[in-house]
Order: sequence, then C-alpha cells, then structure tokens
Amino acid sequence: MSPTSKAEIKNIDHLGIVAGLIDEIGIVETINSKLGIDPREKISARILVKAIIINGLGFVSRPLYLFSQFFEDKGIEILLGEGVKSDYINDDKIGRVMDKLYKYGLNNLFIEIVLSVIKKFNIDTKYSHLDATSFHLHGEYKTDKNKDKEEKIIKERPIIITKGYSRDHRPDLKQVVLDLITSSDGDIPLLMRAGDGNEADKAVFGKILVEFKKQIVFDSIMVCDSALYSQENLKLIEHLKWISRVPMTIKKAQELVESVEIEEISAEEREKRASQNLDGYKWKEEIVNYGGIKQVWLIVESQKRKDSDLEKLDKKLKKEKDKVEKLLKELKKEDFETPEQARYKLKGINKKLKLFEIKEVKLIESISKDKKIIYKMEGVGYEKPEEIEIQRKEAGRFILATNLVDENKLEPEEIITTYKNQQSCEIGFRFLKGPLFFADSFFVENPERIETMLFLMSLCLLVYNLGQRELRNSLKRIKIGIKNQLGKLTICPTLRWVFQCFQGIHLLTLNGINQIINLTSERHFILNCLPSSCQKYYLLS
Repeated sequence: MSPTSKAEIKNIDHLGIVAGLIDEIGIVETINSKLGIDPREKISARILVKAIIINGLGFVSRPLYLFSQFFEDKGIEILLGEGVKSDYINDDKIGRVMDKLYKYGLNNLFIEIVLSVIKKFNIDTKYSHLDATSFHLHGEYKTDKNKDKEEKIIKERPIIITKGYSRDHRPDLKQVVLDLITSSDGDIPLLMRAGDGNEADKAVFGKILVEFKKQIVFDSIMVCDSALYSQENLKLIEHLKWISRVPMTIKKAQELVESVEIEEISAEEREKRASQNLDGYKWKEEIVNYGGIKQVWLIVESQKRKDSDLEKLDKKLKKEKDKVEKLLKELKKEDFETPEQARYKLKGINKKLKLFEIKEVKLIESISKDKKIIYKMEGVGYEKPEEIEIQRKEAGRFILATNLVDENKLEPEEIITTYKNQQSCEIGFRFLKGPLFFADSFFVENPERIETMLFLMSLCLLVYNLGQRELRNSLKRIKIGIKNQLGKLTICPTLRWVFQCFQGIHLLTLNGINQIINLTSERHFILNCLPSSCQKYYLLS
C-alpha cells in the first residue's frame, strides 16, 4: 500500500442479509408510498425504519437512544444509502418518525406489508395461529382518566399501560399486551396488535379474529388456545373456521375426559402415527353442540404427557400426605371449647385438602389447668380413591374442538398436528423477549410510542422469520445442508446461527473502491440460498 493510499474498514457482518430481506419484502417502498418523502429531511422515514430493523436484528441489545453509536463502525452507506451518516439517526428523528407511523395507523400499515409478503413469497395461509403475551415496563405511565375506555379492536385511543396478568411473572410492574397472528408456514406474522395492560384474552380474542377476517382477503382456519373458547366468542366467530382447545372448566369437557374409553391401537396404526410425528397419541371423536354450534370434540390422550402427569400426581400425593401428617400432629395438640368447634376446624382443614381426607377417630374430653372443660381431637388421614382415580384417568388428556364438521370435516391427525403448531406464536414471543433483542428498549414515555415500538419489533420478527423460511426452503429444494453449531449438516438451520456465521465480514474501502473481506465459499453458498437482494450488500450482484 502506497503512503498516499487511503483505507477504511467497516463492519457488514450479517447486516447485509437483514438489509436485503427488508428490500425483498418491500418495507421501504410501502412506507415511502404511505408516509411520503420530505425533501428537506436529511434522512427519510423509510430509511430510518430500515435502520431500526437493522439495529433490532443486530443482536447487540443496544437500546434505541444509542442508535447512532450502533452504526459508527458499520458500512452505513452500503446498508442505508449513499450520503447517509450515523449522526443523522438520533432519538429526536426516531421519535418524529414513530409519531408519523402511529398517526398513519400501525395495524393497517402492518397488514399492507403482510399482504404483499403473502403474495410475493406464496405463504400458505390455510392455518393461522392467534396468541398473546405481555411486556412489562418500568415507569409510572400515567393514564388520562378522561380517555374513552370503551374496548375496541381498532382503537381511537392509545393503549392503557397498567398492571394486569403478567406472563413475565412481574405483577408488580405495569405492562402492555401484544396480540400476534402467525402462519403455520414459516411462522410469518400476519397481524400484530397492541392491547391494554389489563386486557383479558377471553374478552378480545373473538373480536380480533372477526376484525382480522375483515381486513385479510384469504380464507384461513384460525387456531387458538382455550382463551378463545367461550359461548360469547363462538357466537362472534360462527362464520369463521376455527380450531381451539376446550377449557376443562366446562362441565361437559370434564365429564368426557373422565369417562371416555379410548381404544388401544394396533402396532401398524402406531407405526403410522409415529411417521406423522404423532407417536404416543390416541383419540376419540364426539359430536357436540356447545353455544348453539355443532362441532367435533376430539378427546386426545398423549402417552408422553400422561407419564408426566402421573409422575406429578405421585409427587402431589407424597406432598399432601406429608402435609396431612403435620396437620394431624397440630390437631392433636389444639384445645377446643366445644365438640362443634373441633369438628368445624376439621371441616375447614378438609376443604383445603384435595387428595386426602382427615376423619375423626375420637374426641377426648378433659379439664384444663384453669378448671375448664376442653376437647382434643384425634384423627386419621385417608386417601380419596375416587378423586385420585379421576386424576389418573385425566392424565395426559385434553380436548380439541373445531366447527369443521360434515363436508368440511378434518381428519383427527390434521387437527392435532395443526394445534401442536400453536407454538408458532410462542416461538415469536420468545424471539421478541430474547436478551439479544431490543425488547428492553421501552424507554419511551408515551403509550403511542410503546405501540409503535411493538409494531417495529413485529416487523423485525417478520423479516427474521421470512429469511429463515426462504433459506430452509432453498436448502430443502437443492437437498444440501449447511453445518450447524455441532458441525453436522442440517437443512433447517436457524437464521440466528447463520447470522453468527457471518460475523467478521468487513467492507474495505481503498482509494474509493469497495471490497468485501472474509466472504468464504460457505458464506457465498448461504447467500445464494437467500433472496437475491441480500447478495448486493456483499457486492455479488
């Protein structure tokens, strides 16, 4: 290198993949068409949203108020465009763009992006999964008492940040709820919605599905957990197709789980179910009319879950037996003024026991030191055989319901497999709450920006899951795998692992000419399996 040569090295790492996926999805173009471009601005809203997603998928757990620092050592002009400087991206600018997004309408904007993704990438939307989670927040977040508190799915007011049922096990903190609908095909987010911190799933899930179907043109079977299953919700969604779990609080469900005999299956059938990833499952169908709606109830028994439930039951029996022995000792020592008082105490104790019962053996009358008549009770603990037998019968059992009957009827195997995919939303929630994501960046002080943060986080999930789906589909198509963390070939790698594999890729600018450093043949192969827009960021196009 000559003394006059000017060299500059910036990191690209996996961020070129993220930028390429954003381009391929068309997020920038959609936001540009909706929010427009102000020629007076150094950086437009569309570029800033792209920068936020790149930051969010940078996996450095760096909050947005350190945003410009994130890009200081990155090839920002390659990633975001010529002339873009890191100091253009600051918290004031981010705040203004977040306000613009909120004003336009977060739900509508997300759906417009999603509809484009479904069409372009041929996402299978036969099944869609709905679930909710909560994010806890630090700070007061005072709510305007005069705001309209009528519950609406498309709100005319910001969310109310308040305490509620916490999935994070932080009931001491205020929170916000995120509702998510995802596809079975690649776990692609199809709808995101921010809800009040004290919102109950049962109260809103039916309304969310009705609103979703108004905005989405495709026909999809909605899958949800037992929070959906109530008479009110079933009436709301009677014109939709759905699969849900039946809560055991319903008397009919409890009776069926306790009484139904499920026939043993043949070795041939067992082998068939194992090939369908249903090893250890057996079931029985019942036609039920609940809430005025004819439906199939599938009483399912999972051997794996049954073994686990029986093991837990044995532990509960031992724990309650130890408790009964302790209570008997305490009861024997206690003085009572009347026999009625002693028996009332025993009745109270038995109410709190589930698998055991203490029966009175004898009541002993005696004189206390102060010459008063007192009574002492002796008892014996017995197991409740009927209750224990019920729990043994229930072990491993649950009920799935669907309104797809008669000519639309689904096979039991498909119902169970589809419901097992309900973890689609849970995987998304774990991703959003991961320690390397920016979920802890809830530093913003008003509800509108909290909602917008959830929208941006959901966009990150969309980009990540779509990239993972496209990579896996390419590997399956060519039947070639890449090495996983253990050095073994896989055709189902996580995109997070691929991101790790791309650490150490740099952009070298020498005398105004750009070169990519450390692009190995393996990395080159991975890029060829991803959408073509990813390749240009590594100067391959």
